[in-house]
Amino acid sequence: MPMIASIADIEAMESVPLLEHQLPESTYEAVKRAAQAHPEKTALSFFLRAADYHDAFTWRYDEFLAAIHRTANMLGELGVGPEDTVTSILPNLPESYFTLLGGEAAGIVNPINPLLEPRVIAEIMNAAETKVLVTLGPFPKVDMWERVASILDQVPTLETVLQVDLGRYLGGWKRWLVKGIGLAKPKVKVRARVLDFEKSLSRQAGDRLLSGRVIKADDIASFFHTGGTTGVPKLARHTHFNEVYNGWAAGEVIDAQPGQTAYLGLPLFHNFGAIAIGINSFIHAAHVVIGTPQGFRGEGVFDHFWKMLEHFKVDYFGAVPTVYQVLSNRSNDGVDLSRLKLANCGAAPLPVEVANRFTEKTGVPIQEGYGLTEATSVCSVNPRDGESRVGSVGLRLPYQEMRTAVVSGGEIERFCEIDEVGVVVIRGPNVFPGYKEEVHNRGVFVDSGDGAGPWLDTGDMGRMDAEGYFWLTGRKKELIIRGGHNIDPRQIEEPLAAHPAVAMAAAVGRPDPRVGEVPVVYVELHPGKSATESEILAFAEEHIGERAAVPKAVYIVDALPQTAVGKIFKPELTRAQVREVFDLELGRLDGIASASVQAEGDKRLGTVARVQVRPAADADRGELEASIRSVLGQYSVHHELEIR
Repeated sequence: MPMIASIADIEAMESVPLLEHQLPESTYEAVKRAAQAHPEKTALSFFLRAADYHDAFTWRYDEFLAAIHRTANMLGELGVGPEDTVTSILPNLPESYFTLLGGEAAGIVNPINPLLEPRVIAEIMNAAETKVLVTLGPFPKVDMWERVASILDQVPTLETVLQVDLGRYLGGWKRWLVKGIGLAKPKVKVRARVLDFEKSLSRQAGDRLLSGRVIKADDIASFFHTGGTTGVPKLARHTHFNEVYNGWAAGEVIDAQPGQTAYLGLPLFHNFGAIAIGINSFIHAAHVVIGTPQGFRGEGVFDHFWKMLEHFKVDYFGAVPTVYQVLSNRSNDGVDLSRLKLANCGAAPLPVEVANRFTEKTGVPIQEGYGLTEATSVCSVNPRDGESRVGSVGLRLPYQEMRTAVVSGGEIERFCEIDEVGVVVIRGPNVFPGYKEEVHNRGVFVDSGDGAGPWLDTGDMGRMDAEGYFWLTGRKKELIIRGGHNIDPRQIEEPLAAHPAVAMAAAVGRPDPRVGEVPVVYVELHPGKSATESEILAFAEEHIGERAAVPKAVYIVDALPQTAVGKIFKPELTRAQVREVFDLELGRLDGIASASVQAEGDKRLGTVARVQVRPAADADRGELEASIRSVLGQYSVHHELEIR
């Protein structure tokens, strides 16, 4: 494979038509090819507890393919056909991948975030028309089954529930103890039939697909839910070739090879973990290590992380900025990380200070990328073998077009010049065919009039530099990105509109050094009505369907800022949050006599904080500047510092 170090290398690669790469047409065929070529290589490893990483369960590629066959055959026996939906509500487990790939071989898979509120889960399942559900069975100190079971009778299309026994990954007496505790729990009755996943799987043939299905490239493989609103959830349809191409292209950019090892700590209900790490690795016959059901959130994961990378000889892993911030502060003394060549970051902007600290600690640069569910997963990434520009989201994928444009009225008026900010638009084999509900497709695609097909309007603002690197400058869609998770402001604003005292609400992101942004909400009350901030916050906690979307703070204001045409002007609120956060940080530092922070919009950089500091008389200017840059550098907000 040619080295990809620049946009010129991508263009050279594209001189060969994509069809000549003879990619498989389906995710099933992709794994089958890998298993036939490398049957004895390790495909998957899993450990339940971080402290037990030495005793991982493993599957070779021939065993992994057999598990996918059995899963697909089991689902086929339950009546799942190419147009039927299998919903997966699971933590990170081998069964999550069996269900994803086996389910795509039988029908359509719909992974759902287990942390969503039950009523939101029911909305998604109804939108997906779920026929079979795969989820955890009862397990001590895990309430997933109880939460999920509470809404299953609200899904009329649901026929069968397959329960995964987490206890199977416990050794000896612990497994029997857990089983005994489970039997002692009161039974939760549901209308659908409930079967044991492992027992049902064991009865199936593992050498072939009994259905004989021939999967076509444009068959729908999955429904991934997007950030969501309080109305009908948006389900992004992915074709089999969407996922195959995206996994293949992402692997080409990072030079994935058979026998390499990827560590997976990202959730498998999200495309980053499921496709950019998982399917990418399986297409290239690499080894995926699933580190605990909770991923990076698992108890003890960060305590053992460097040792785990050493033990499994990990070549690459992907994470969100919050993970890199934690790892930058964890000692890796005495650990051999010589195999680690790539650390990839996506889903949210990466603060420069965090990137620099991680690279100083490991010698490995973080390669930022960009993607979205509507583009299957990855759209661009900094090249492994070329210059990795901190703050940039890198070069476009091979065979995928990516531009910035001036968009108006559903059409592209013109494409932007070099370094001119516009809407990021993409076109290519990773772009989805649209949402499941046609009503959600209005305004998603825009036409340039070139006759080569529509472009996906990503809703993100950015610019492309002279070397083809893309830089994001803001979000037209106003999403709040918390730890890589998209929160639609309407998830907050619409429930609060039902409060009798609330006239208008506007949710924005507050800069946060740990998760990038947290939601806060500004509220304007009806004339003559009264409510306290704590009362409104309590109302929000009760009525907002996703815990991550519950605002961290409520601000009651006399009037929300508005544009000339009467729309709420959120940039002013966002900038107020930047000023407040930076003022608080500066107030904690010694050696400052006075400071001022101005937050402004910038065409090239998005929101910019302009910080002016007057040092105290006895302050060391060099040390003070270093302290300020270290503290403010934890945030993804661009800042300019002037010490007077």
